[in-house]
Amino acid sequence: MAYTKNIVTTVAFMIGIRMNIVKQIGEENLDLIDELNENQNCRIIRYLCKLRTALMMNFKKTDIEMKNNLTNIDKLDWFDTKNILTLEEWGIKIIKSNGSSSKYMETINKYISDNINRCKNLFPEYANWNYIKDLFIIPRFTQEKVIKGEFAKYMANREFYPFQQYIHWEPYNCGGMLFDDVRFFTIVYRLHNDSYITKSNYREADEDIKEKIYQFINDTDSVEIVVDCENSNPYKLCSVIAGLNRFEIAKIQKIILFDDIHTNPGWDLIEKFVTLPVEHIMVERVKEAKSLVDIKMTAEVCMEHYQNRISSFILFSSDSDYWGLISSLPNAHFLMMFEYSKVSDAIKKTLSMHEIFYCAIDDFGTGKIDEFKKFVLFRMLKKYLPSLMQYNGKKLVAKIYDEAKITAEQTEMDNFYNKYIKTLKFVADDEGNFRFELP
Repeated sequence: MAYTKNIVTTVAFMIGIRMNIVKQIGEENLDLIDELNENQNCRIIRYLCKLRTALMMNFKKTDIEMKNNLTNIDKLDWFDTKNILTLEEWGIKIIKSNGSSSKYMETINKYISDNINRCKNLFPEYANWNYIKDLFIIPRFTQEKVIKGEFAKYMANREFYPFQQYIHWEPYNCGGMLFDDVRFFTIVYRLHNDSYITKSNYREADEDIKEKIYQFINDTDSVEIVVDCENSNPYKLCSVIAGLNRFEIAKIQKIILFDDIHTNPGWDLIEKFVTLPVEHIMVERVKEAKSLVDIKMTAEVCMEHYQNRISSFILFSSDSDYWGLISSLPNAHFLMMFEYSKVSDAIKKTLSMHEIFYCAIDDFGTGKIDEFKKFVLFRMLKKYLPSLMQYNGKKLVAKIYDEAKITAEQTEMDNFYNKYIKTLKFVADDEGNFRFELP
């Protein structure tokens, strides 16, 4: 099983690893690296961490140059002068007169401590931010014995630090902290005597599955995604789109959602988080107890094929009834995507017999769609703001996760509670009307 590398790419960037190595780690998501490069808060931490590592590696040599030759930090070859000047422009005053290695180390550590929380939003809700932050902050950094201890530990174990970049941890041969997101969290949680078990967020579909999807897209004149919203999941659909190459996905003409009033609320918001055009068809019920989604979807797909000349369809559904549709359009091409827990062995066997490729949307981890899930949760939360005082805060979080149909561990819900429920503001507008305001 392959896992995502979004988190380790972000961490590698922030701790100051060389950019060519960062790009190797995040080769599947170069857009993320561009976003990190455009994020001033993230670059501040990157430049400070690079300075701190260079100072660790050249501590005595820097002191000698400053005391004997009166050479300041921006004139020494082992520091990146351009980064120092950029930090100065941003108000991070690094350069000091009559400086010393100890004073510079204290200054750099203080700036990292003061600025690291501005990068919190780069990590998902379900990650323990305090564990990640601990990699950057040296506790009691003003105490000389603490810095000496970190210096000695680093110099004796440099081969165990990620690409020899300094981080605050107890180093050991862990086989590569930045190998993938799951290994990173497993190691970081273990450092705090905690365990990390949520691997599903970070699943990455195998390359051969992706290649077959790309081949299906490229072997056809026109292709659309059609979604049975009753038998699929908006978060997993969004994960599939996020997990595939954006240039290949751009060849798909549109996504058509066939929805019912009783389905997941995420379907109403998905078009804000995918790059493809979305046509959202809400299928009315004649009888309350009877959904007509499958009939409507079958009719629309036939019309798209015969009238609009769409030759291929990527069908998102776990319902075996759609074999009737597939078998009725012999000149159309289908690729079926389903959920493991909902699909039958019979439909998988039938698809294989007819050489129709299928795969599971569960293979695409949801770690890349944190903003989408958060947006849906906020929509759910806002419904309860007018009557919020009637609810217990933690029970309310459990309720909105349930209504948003998002499965999460208690840690993620606790993080949501601490970050958004406990920090709600009670404000009044100019007319004197009171309301709760999300942070």
